Amino acid sequence: MESTPEQSFEWQRQPRAAALMHDFVAEFCAKSVAARQLGERMLHQTGTRFVDWIDFLAPPRKALDRHALAEAGFIFNDADGTPVAEHFRGMFPTIRLDGRRGWSLGLRIESVAEFLHINGIGDARLEGAPYAALRLARIARESDAELWVVERHGQLGFTPHDVSAAEASAILRHAEAFRCRRRTFERDEEGIEHTLKVIGSGVTDLGEARACDLFFAAERAYWESRNRAGRLQKARQDCLGLGWGNHDHHTYRSSREHFAGLTRVFEAMGLLCRERFYAGIETGWGAQVMEHPVCRIVVFADVDLSSQEVSGDFAHSGLEPRSSLGTIGLWCKLHGEALLKAGMHHLEAQFDFDAARDQLQREGVMTMQPFTDFPHLRQAFTQGEIWPIEPSRLVAARAAGFITDEQAARFAKHGALGSHLETLERNEGYKGFNQTGITHIIRQTDPRTKSVAA
Repeated sequence: MESTPEQSFEWQRQPRAAALMHDFVAEFCAKSVAARQLGERMLHQTGTRFVDWIDFLAPPRKALDRHALAEAGFIFNDADGTPVAEHFRGMFPTIRLDGRRGWSLGLRIESVAEFLHINGIGDARLEGAPYAALRLARIARESDAELWVVERHGQLGFTPHDVSAAEASAILRHAEAFRCRRRTFERDEEGIEHTLKVIGSGVTDLGEARACDLFFAAERAYWESRNRAGRLQKARQDCLGLGWGNHDHHTYRSSREHFAGLTRVFEAMGLLCRERFYAGIETGWGAQVMEHPVCRIVVFADVDLSSQEVSGDFAHSGLEPRSSLGTIGLWCKLHGEALLKAGMHHLEAQFDFDAARDQLQREGVMTMQPFTDFPHLRQAFTQGEIWPIEPSRLVAARAAGFITDEQAARFAKHGALGSHLETLERNEGYKGFNQTGITHIIRQTDPRTKSVAA
């Protein structure tokens, strides 16, 4: 189903909701030694913050003030049979309202079994069968505070559903199909159609949400194979059994002529168009933000764009090729479509901004200057991964006049900027992106600039 993009919507900070959430987390951590210890390990071993991993909070009845929640923007809802409060204008955990006597908090990770194994927790009862879309385990119980870990694959709520042998087999089969998806074609149109068929098969057997979860797990793995910073940070988080439970968004770069096809691919898995993004006339670049309503998957889809085009539905209407290329278009010309051979341009995950950058630097991964440094949003790329360029792509780019002879020779010898890991810190529940003052970072990541060549 085609979704309608928001043109002018702007996310706002949510200080009242953030203050409520801070008080809830602080009170829980005051009661839970296990939570405090794990939070310290997260910070010092992975550069991440305990609060960014929270999937749900369940305060006792005496600590719940429904009026205060409503005034802070929370909406009362039902999550697969459990009453909850959710905030759709900010990035906050779900608050359970099912009247437990003590406190309960769940951390969202990639694999509960892996977490229990890595942390040597052998006596926890794992709720949810292998391959279930929801699995949970209580890892600590102290006084009136329970600490849980939660694994989700496209299911809301808190009650795991049974998995048949046929469904488990289908999950394994489609996970393998996504990981082994063919990415190289004579014509990119063929690659997009092939990808749609692979996704369509997964959706038919498993539904949109589970297919979406499996697809992006495969995409992260492919990106890691081509990005050292990503592999290093994933290994650091795996040492605590966390995986990529802190991912914020997945960024794809697309040529103009294939942007509508990229949108079709994401909508086939149930992603919906969110706000449109335009960085300004100086950059000649924009993006469509998309989000899955169940999977917590966010996509940032980049494309060369003019100020006139951003006012239209460029995600669906199609964009004509140009005789000159901006940063995004040249990246695709040199490396290929991000949906196909190139893979994602970057994965952005949530961190303690300063701690992550310092720790990565000690591991030999430098970060570029922050391109967003506000109290509510901080962002920076790691140094870019340099990829070799196929000779045929260089010949085609030079013949079309997109690069000079000197640039072609430099790319042939040294390669060109390929991918990044992006460190991000969000505060006050801010869910949006910086749309001003980022011209410099786009220019910095254009392989034609002298700074990138150096």
